[in-house]
Amino acid sequence: MELRTTLSITPSEVKITYNDPAIFIGSCFATSIGKKFETGRMPVLINPSGTVYNPVSVCNTLDTITSGRTYKVSDLYNFKGTWLSFNHYTDFSSEDPDEVLDRINKRSEEAGKFIENARFLFITFGTARVYRWKHSGKIVSNCHKIPESEFTNELLSVRAVVSLWKNQLERLSSLFPDLKVVFTVSPVRHWKDGAHGNLISKSVLFLAIEELLGHPSKPGYFPAFELLMDDLRDYRFYDDDMLHPSPAAIDYIWDAFSGCYFDAKNKKLWMEISAITKAMLHKIQSASRVEISKFAKSMLAKIEALESREKAINLEKEKAYFINLLKS
Repeated sequence: MELRTTLSITPSEVKITYNDPAIFIGSCFATSIGKKFETGRMPVLINPSGTVYNPVSVCNTLDTITSGRTYKVSDLYNFKGTWLSFNHYTDFSSEDPDEVLDRINKRSEEAGKFIENARFLFITFGTARVYRWKHSGKIVSNCHKIPESEFTNELLSVRAVVSLWKNQLERLSSLFPDLKVVFTVSPVRHWKDGAHGNLISKSVLFLAIEELLGHPSKPGYFPAFELLMDDLRDYRFYDDDMLHPSPAAIDYIWDAFSGCYFDAKNKKLWMEISAITKAMLHKIQSASRVEISKFAKSMLAKIEALESREKAINLEKEKAYFINLLKS
């Protein structure tokens, strides 16, 4: 008896390798999958403006990095002594405006250089609901805990999302002809909108993406939402807040993702490297000097074998860690 409704995902014809830089922009789910690339030391850029949730904010992030825009103090807002940007996550905020501008502009410059060589751009929309700051009328990426009375909110229409993103796809296609854009919808529920409101919001995103898939640039789609909501379908696969996917669910979606976009060789290489990077997180408790030395030497041998076989792989950080472990 089959007790699950599993998804059959058609493998991507275009595969991701260690020579194919990838960008992840969007909700916190984009960060979760992007960090899997980091674990395997694959070339990746994750949310250069911080986490963004709606289609307009994702566009604003892309426009910033592709236009080479430089932020100035006039682009910031001071709220109770903290300088912030409404286009960026709270991590960029500071009591020093120069520090904020330095963080934003350095990150944008790095992202601008990265996207020039990127092969894949994964876009994860989380919600179609947007907030406008009353002072300017502009849609913000983050409200920064400023009182809700300072904002109005609205639900984007399917037509508005499609129009905005048709223009964005045409711009990206013109600037970076070899860049493959892939859309996903975050499985994280925006419970602040209520159960019904969350589903309406997600529906707008699905309908908009469905239309955008017909764009001449031939963007792709990965069913992250469906894997959690239609395949796993169990609160065992949710985090403690019962809204975000649990580590087990993220691993499950990652297996489906890597099965779709990696070939067997790349998958094996990712697993080898991730085993080494995860070993750096291993807490050595009450181990003898001999055991620690044996462990470090074993990891260094694996690194040496990988580097001799895969010339493009850089594991200097990992090598330094285990060398220091031998000395300590």
